[in-house]
Amino acid sequence: MKIGLEVHVQLPTKSKMFCSCPTTDASAPNTHVCPTCLGMPGSRPVLNREALVCGIKLAKMLGCKVADTVWFSRKTYFYPDMSKSVQITQYDHPVGEGGAYVLHKEDGSAKEVRITRIHLEEDPGKTKRTGDMSSLIDYNRSGIPLAEIVTEPDLATPKEAREFLAQLIADIKHIIDLPESGERSIRCDCNISVGKERCEVKNVTGLKNAETALTYEMRRQLKVLKAGGKIERETRNFDETRGITYTARKKEFEADYGYIDEPDLGIFRIKALSDSIRIKESPAKMILRLSSQYGIDAKMARQLVSTSTDLASFFESVASEYGRENAVKWVAGPVSANWRAMEERGGKADGVLLTIGMFAEGKITDTEAGIEIKSAMTGMSAEQAQRSSEGLEKMISDYLDGNPAIVDDYRKNEKAANRVIGYVMKQTGGQYSSRDIVAATRKIIESKM
Repeated sequence: MKIGLEVHVQLPTKSKMFCSCPTTDASAPNTHVCPTCLGMPGSRPVLNREALVCGIKLAKMLGCKVADTVWFSRKTYFYPDMSKSVQITQYDHPVGEGGAYVLHKEDGSAKEVRITRIHLEEDPGKTKRTGDMSSLIDYNRSGIPLAEIVTEPDLATPKEAREFLAQLIADIKHIIDLPESGERSIRCDCNISVGKERCEVKNVTGLKNAETALTYEMRRQLKVLKAGGKIERETRNFDETRGITYTARKKEFEADYGYIDEPDLGIFRIKALSDSIRIKESPAKMILRLSSQYGIDAKMARQLVSTSTDLASFFESVASEYGRENAVKWVAGPVSANWRAMEERGGKADGVLLTIGMFAEGKITDTEAGIEIKSAMTGMSAEQAQRSSEGLEKMISDYLDGNPAIVDDYRKNEKAANRVIGYVMKQTGGQYSSRDIVAATRKIIESKM
């Protein structure tokens, strides 16, 4: 079985790809439009520089060769959400080609996924089907900048495709500062072949939906082949409610689109711009570096980075100032457990660093440091933080005293702690964060070993 993905990323620019219409959410349909994004006669597109910068950043993140010269083409097809019957896209000269992206899998292994290309294009509008068998079109989305990432068919299972998308999306969001909210989204076309011919499932959103759509399509194709049938090359849609795919139309070939060069945009020489762009370290690479540089396991590194890249940077600050052991003890424990609470309050970790320093210098005890950190990060008074910590630790300790076998089991398998964690979470009903409970449980179990 072979799976390849086409990932469509709406880029976080203030204006559309080829005009000055805003990309922010509109209060009403068809209000963020103009003659250019609607393709009216006489209108002329102008390339959004920031969209080009985002495309170059993503190409570099994916290990692609960034082109020295790019231009755009007209992709011709008729569909109601394309008011001008052409889509301006990149065809034979995309922004990047021939990349490689390493997937770091949950089981600790790594897999290289080849990147065919990344190109820029404009998004079409939205079609909304109504209950009376008719449709309405909203062109507010038409012209919003897209980057399309096309992989080779290197993914082997629906689960692996989901892992790949999860890591890729996290890296994309970090590299181009993609916001979490609004209408912006990452959509995926999923190409899958069990035999010789492939089918494409269009416009799937969400990790779970991608895995579900691919799993259904895998089983459907296997049934057809086992019955002696033939897989037809086609485009299919995904019904999220029923978890099935269904035929949309016969799959087009590239020649069917009648590509021609876009005469109104011209040629863009981008080598100097590309050479000037530096990208941030991606979360996936940060996880690997933290694990290697500080000798922590990949699971801990992933927890730090997935919570916040700022938390991971704070871990490095503590390790630099007060050593790796203190960074692991405090940042991977109580600091990580309360990081979200601190962010929600708009707080800073400067005071926490001072507290860890006082502990490292022997000026305060382990217990005092834990109380100070919780108080500083959550906004509780020191007395409230102390009562909260003491109550949680007593509950865990009492449960372990009644179930001493858990400590012995933990020596062989750390998952034994899950029994305690589940019990405490049920008893406290959300009074403590899951991270607080996990950190306290592991601390107390290890103190009893």
